[in-house]
Parts: sequence; C-alpha cells; structure tokens
Amino acid sequence: MDELVERLSAEGQNVVVGGPSPSAGEFRQRITERGYVFIKFPDSRGGTDLGVRVDEDATDVSRADFANATGSVHIEGTLTLNYVKVRCVADIELSSLSGQGHLVALDEVFAE
Repeated sequence: MDELVERLSAEGQNVVVGGPSPSAGEFRQRITERGYVFIKFPDSRGGTDLGVRVDEDATDVSRADFANATGSVHIEGTLTLNYVKVRCVADIELSSLSGQGHLVALDEVFAE
C-alpha cells in the first residue's frame, strides 16, 4: 500500500476543514449543495488537503448548527489518493472546523 495512504489510515488523525476560505457556512454549502468538501490532514509532511466526494448516506449533519457554528458533523466520502481508492472518515467540530479522522483503503486503482 502507498506510504501516505498507510500513514493517514491510522485512526485519530487531526483534521481540519480545508479549501480556500473555510467557514461553517461554506462547509455546509459544500456538504449539502456541492457534495464535495476539502479535508486537510495538517500533521502530514506539509499537510495533505484532500477533495472528498461526500457520501450522503454515511454523512450526518443532524448535530450541526451551521448558522451558529456549533455542534459537529460526521462526514464520509471517497477519493483516489496516490492510485489508491480510499474513504475519508472524519468528525468535525464546527466551532473550530477541526476534529479527528482517518482514511480507509478500498482498492488500488492500478499498480505503479
């Protein structure tokens, strides 16, 4: 397995909402309207900002108050990182736009 994917697969990684202008409102819009969010793993070398296609069935925004930037969001979605298809799983606190997360390797797209 790819070394970066393996490192980010350890549970309990620090994550933050990434993208050009992270805010609770922008995060809500990306989840509910665009279906695509940025999740950053800041503790990897230089930080790793991933674009994640939101899995609506596995994502839970029921504990989130986006207007007041309180509560939390459980987000899951897929992407391909270094030729490995992965699922990103993260729990984000809206007050800080940060939380814990990890990747789950699903399948190698093709061998290097």
